[in-house]
Amino acid sequence: MKPPLLYALLAVLLLQTCAHVSPNSTSTAIANVTVIDAINGTRQKQTVIYSGDKIIAVQDAALAYSADSTIDGSGKYLIPGLWDFHVHLSYDDRFSESMPAMFLNYGITSVRDTGGLLDKVLPLVDVMRAEGALAPRVFFAGPLLDGNDVVYDGNARPEIGVRNTSAAQARATITELKERGVDFIKIYEMVSPPVFAAMVAAAGDLGLPIDSHVPLSMRASVAGPLVDSIEHLRNIEMDCASDSEQLHAERLRQLANKQRISGYQLRSNLHQLQRLPAIDNYSEQRCDQTLDSLMETVQVPTLRLNTITRFPPSARQGWDQALALSPPSVQLEWTPLSERLAKGAASADARFADWSVFLTGRMYRRGIPIAAGTDTPIGLSVPGFSLHSELEMLVQAGLPPIEAIRAATVRPAQYFSLQEEMGSIDVGKRADLVLLDKNPLLDIRHTRSIATVVSKGMLVPRD
Repeated sequence: MKPPLLYALLAVLLLQTCAHVSPNSTSTAIANVTVIDAINGTRQKQTVIYSGDKIIAVQDAALAYSADSTIDGSGKYLIPGLWDFHVHLSYDDRFSESMPAMFLNYGITSVRDTGGLLDKVLPLVDVMRAEGALAPRVFFAGPLLDGNDVVYDGNARPEIGVRNTSAAQARATITELKERGVDFIKIYEMVSPPVFAAMVAAAGDLGLPIDSHVPLSMRASVAGPLVDSIEHLRNIEMDCASDSEQLHAERLRQLANKQRISGYQLRSNLHQLQRLPAIDNYSEQRCDQTLDSLMETVQVPTLRLNTITRFPPSARQGWDQALALSPPSVQLEWTPLSERLAKGAASADARFADWSVFLTGRMYRRGIPIAAGTDTPIGLSVPGFSLHSELEMLVQAGLPPIEAIRAATVRPAQYFSLQEEMGSIDVGKRADLVLLDKNPLLDIRHTRSIATVVSKGMLVPRD
């Protein structure tokens, strides 16, 4: 059996054989380990004990302890389970079965699904949340809440968005989503200001966090403070330009869509028309005003996506092995795509890639909260593997390694008000843990050196 097919088969078997493992009610100690998290910093020579889905002790390794089994952590480093804060579980049906196992293989123990139709997302969520299922914790939004024009309407792109033409329709849609169990909502780019306002009000009334792209009909400094997170740095560049007011006026004119082109084409036209000119007309003073309005809004830059033409995934450590874990049809499609990206990297227009890295660094230095997400599986994003690429890019943007770890642990937990349950290695918190062979604070790429993964108190089988 050829290695790519073997790896793909292993990924599927891991999910199938472990989908209904009963949580271990006995206790396990990870002994004599260096514990690293963004709340407590570095604690050397510790023993961490968990029982079921709860950490029950974090103590000096010299102290006696009682546990049913022990994992030797000598010379290793223990971090909290990681989040991928931007995934689409139902975007590509080829990944539906193997994606949970692929995430766990790379230490991702929690995911936030940021857009998918409920009839496709809910069955996947039900499997992942089933009693004893060995799968990441999952939080989901349901469909992208778009405007009169829908970007992802099923024509040439997967159908993951829904139309909202009025404030009343938007309120009704969000009420139904709440009733069907969503954890937050996702506002997309083509909504009008009145519909946006209705969505914000409805989500507030129902206690739902709000994720979003900055609507093209609005400016980031106006829409951003009203939502809880913004993805991809999308459309912020237009509000950082010296001519931001003129750009906004032109967008409003174009959004009338008198030619009645598709929502996807209309959005693409506006990005092509305004993104690079806005970057070229960057105004530090104007951008500072925009950033100051976003101090309470979590940014999910998805740098590995924004910089894909400059830093192609095939150049990353472990890419070949990660792609080999993907379904065979994905391997056949993505291999030539990744090769073309690699060949074109030297001549690609790097302005948006460089801008994204630059702006993320500025946001971090100004104290804007940042979370780590990838847009998996869009843009050659192998589930699990790509989160480590994102951490690498966050460090390249200027975040210290411990802050990149914060972006993949603490920030996501805070978003869902779960900071008392998740995000650090403390007594009483959930037993989501990743044991590393190398110190990630010396080199963030060491988050890939995974020895052991614990998800919901269960050991994840390694290949």
